[in-house]
Amino acid sequence: MYEVFGIAVPTPIILGSDSFNNSTFILQVFRDTTTSRQPMREARVSVMQKTSRVRYEKMDKVARITLNRPEVLNAMDLRTHEELAEIWDDFEADDDMWVAVLSGAGTRSFSVGQDLKELATREQAGTAAPSTFGSRGKPGWPRLTERFELSKPIVAKVRGYALGGGFELALACDIVIASEDAVFALPEARLGLMAGAGGVFRLTRQIPWKTAMGHLLTGRPMEARRAFELGLVNEVVPADALDECVENWVADIRRCAPLSVRAIKEAATASATMPLESAFATRYPWEERRMHSEDAVEGPLAFSEKRAPRWKAR
Repeated sequence: MYEVFGIAVPTPIILGSDSFNNSTFILQVFRDTTTSRQPMREARVSVMQKTSRVRYEKMDKVARITLNRPEVLNAMDLRTHEELAEIWDDFEADDDMWVAVLSGAGTRSFSVGQDLKELATREQAGTAAPSTFGSRGKPGWPRLTERFELSKPIVAKVRGYALGGGFELALACDIVIASEDAVFALPEARLGLMAGAGGVFRLTRQIPWKTAMGHLLTGRPMEARRAFELGLVNEVVPADALDECVENWVADIRRCAPLSVRAIKEAATASATMPLESAFATRYPWEERRMHSEDAVEGPLAFSEKRAPRWKAR
């Protein structure tokens, strides 16, 4: 029996390797307890689906972004971050995409965060600079955790482990749906590292201070039900119901006017730390667009005509 940040698992897991054949590097956190911002052309998207570390699919107003390294529990190396940056640029720029779903390939992990084997290799080679908060100057900047002006909604579909940078990705999403077997943790303190992709900042904002500090200072894991109780997760369902649950949330978002959704996210995010009076007085760019849009007329008209609205996102 093995433990992953204090959670027992039945088999050993090797992180940060491109193949299970390399069994020489097991992270210290595992122990044997017996011992350019233009929309991508569709052709490019198709190629990425087949060859990259991230699958990117666009259909019916929904972008589906899947971390695709299941053999290493979807650990994120530098190449993963580079690909994600291109994808987030494209998603934000493509007016036909109204919502994104972020998930991890396989059934064991959403993402266990940074590829620590790659980091250790770079440190041994002297090519890894000291690292602290944020990704400025690193491959993939700005990463999702620092895209503060990304106005489209992102739904995280979490199954299995969401650890370190994986948990930080979920914290940066707008809606989080988790399976009952999901486990969340920020174990950086156990590794001599820092939850520098926003974990320190977002967790203390999203749950009570002492609860957040308890997890940050110990690296203790949090199961899905506890995350739901604390308000970090919108819904917890059995693993076999996860896909359907996420699709229901996506369908509900798609029923709403896309400009309204973007304006709501922008205003809620920008005003979070403002005094209430300042929040009312501030002008929000996406709200300015919504106010003067055709959709702002279409909604009341469709209601009065007793029909479904036909949103144009303009």
